[in-house]
Amino acid sequence: MIKIVHLYPREMNIYGDTGNRLVLEQRLAWRGIPFEVCLVGIGDPLPKDASIILGGGGQDAGQELVEADLLGKAVTLKQMAEGGVVMLMICGMYQLLGDAFVTSSDVTIKGAGILPMFTQAGDKRFIGNAIVETTYGRLVGYENHSGRTFLEDGCSPLGKIVKGAGNNGVDKSEGARLHNVFGSYLHGPMLSKNPHFADELLKLALGTNTLEPLDDDLELKAYNHATKRPR
Repeated sequence: MIKIVHLYPREMNIYGDTGNRLVLEQRLAWRGIPFEVCLVGIGDPLPKDASIILGGGGQDAGQELVEADLLGKAVTLKQMAEGGVVMLMICGMYQLLGDAFVTSSDVTIKGAGILPMFTQAGDKRFIGNAIVETTYGRLVGYENHSGRTFLEDGCSPLGKIVKGAGNNGVDKSEGARLHNVFGSYLHGPMLSKNPHFADELLKLALGTNTLEPLDDDLELKAYNHATKRPR
């Protein structure tokens, strides 16, 4: 049984990142693999038997809204991360897995401290189609963020930017990985155009090196179309 936990689905979901959860649900269902979905909002307990934890993007106000609750869950989340639980956090929730996010209003929002990194708001938004080279193959998506994220020692980037700005527009890095925790600025939703990466997350959660192949013709058409779109 795979338990998918969606963290703050109401407060942190302004770019359709809920689609990542739907993609994982459908790919499990197509394969006949049993799963359960748990939506965890502010004040809700965090299931310690989670297999995959997802989080999406949100505005600064949304991040401030969940800050206190996330800090209350930080110790448990860190223990789960160190225990190998798979996590995929996009944009705003990616920033909140770091040490802190300093907003354009110079407000410091404390993060869960799971990923050794910090984010500072910039004066220009990075908006457009992006391509990232990773060990899982090329990933495509759409970035829309003003945050400049800088990884610190002990944290590896998810990949290297081929097209786009990535973490900060300077060092060509995009996203982050530590243990089985992944962070990224790619919207889309990310997994809908990157079925190969969706399956990598499922394999990690299931503890297997192989999965039954699926017909990903439509997904790959979307992927190929996205690679050709202008910035």
